[in-house]
Amino acid sequence: MLHTTKHIARLERERRQTRYILAAFIGILIIVVGLLIYGYVDIKYLQPRRPVAKVAGVVIPVEDWQARVRMQRRRLLGDLQMYQQYQEYLGIDLSAQQQQIISQLNAAASIGQTVLDEMIDEELIRQEAAVRGMSAASGEVENALQASFNYYPGGTPTASPTPAPVASPTLSRDTLALITITPTPTQFVAPTASPTSTLESLASPAATIQAATAGPSPTAPPTSTSVPTSTPVTEQGYQEAYRNSVDQLAKDGITEAGLRRLYQVDILRKRLLNEVAAGVPPEQEQVWARHILVADEAAAKVVRSRLEKGEDFAKVAAEVSTDTSNKDKGGDLGWFGKGAMVAEFESAAFGLKIGEMSQPVKTQFGYHIIQVLAHGQIPLDADAHERARQAAFDEWLSQARTTYGVVTYDNWRSIVPTDPAAPTPPPQ
Repeated sequence: MLHTTKHIARLERERRQTRYILAAFIGILIIVVGLLIYGYVDIKYLQPRRPVAKVAGVVIPVEDWQARVRMQRRRLLGDLQMYQQYQEYLGIDLSAQQQQIISQLNAAASIGQTVLDEMIDEELIRQEAAVRGMSAASGEVENALQASFNYYPGGTPTASPTPAPVASPTLSRDTLALITITPTPTQFVAPTASPTSTLESLASPAATIQAATAGPSPTAPPTSTSVPTSTPVTEQGYQEAYRNSVDQLAKDGITEAGLRRLYQVDILRKRLLNEVAAGVPPEQEQVWARHILVADEAAAKVVRSRLEKGEDFAKVAAEVSTDTSNKDKGGDLGWFGKGAMVAEFESAAFGLKIGEMSQPVKTQFGYHIIQVLAHGQIPLDADAHERARQAAFDEWLSQARTTYGVVTYDNWRSIVPTDPAAPTPPPQ
């Protein structure tokens, strides 16, 4: 009887141990399955919806940002293909432009930052437009879409009139006593062009081929879209091209609604720019100056000494200046406004009186002796006025980041898309 009781007790203990082990196993299995499910849900649903930035509490999610990065990469690949075709069929050497695009594609973080900045600006524009009561109707969006495909069912737009030439300012006696040359605009140390909207960045590079093959030149400032002169696209052609674009963008994660949202914000951008930049005057304070550029400070002091002793500025410039773009024109830089030159040069030039010469001014290019020939309020041509308006709008966007409380997160740096990938260069 005693043996039987002990045996039963032992069996009971073993059954309890078995239940504990089974319960522990099931618990571990539930945890593992739960982690797997959470990981799937996190990757599939939670991570894509996490913010890369917030604008006044409005989230810019990872999935939207990644889709835009892929769209930008595909645009760059399209540009690359275009340059390759021009090089192949026209015999134009565009290897430098192709290498620049490949370098951009390989700099994934740089593309990610650019796209993030664009999306933040777009959200700022949407929110400010709402505050100001601006909107873009669906019909306006449709018209903008049609125009981007060169389809004008209501007839082609009327060509813009050619702007009248800008008159030169009247020169003072002090200026006339200094010079015998006619001032011309300069591109010396031109500033970097302002960033364009996303839609403008989607344009084909074909229009830049001629400039790209003309030799080294400063970066061209942004210009307005040229007015179309014909309607080569039928309604059927437009619908086919539109559907192809929608299907192509879908591969990158851009929906049709997302595409239309881009056109909508572009309309709002233009309206908001017109309001923000309404006070930008059509004229600008400028100086007309000439300079002599040399390699070091000692040489600059020698140049200044020669000029103080009465030597002709133009002759000294032709003899010693290292700025080959104007040394044979007496060092003439023409009229320029603020923002056209590097900061050190600009500060010195605008601080000089007519006829006054600067001390040696150091910039990244060397040492300059600058002489101002005239000051004046110069009327701006259409392109220059538009650049000034865009600069005012860019300044507003910069300030709006603080006003609206923009918050960015660094989580995007580890998840920047690298597809579609840059092509592998052929073996040498």
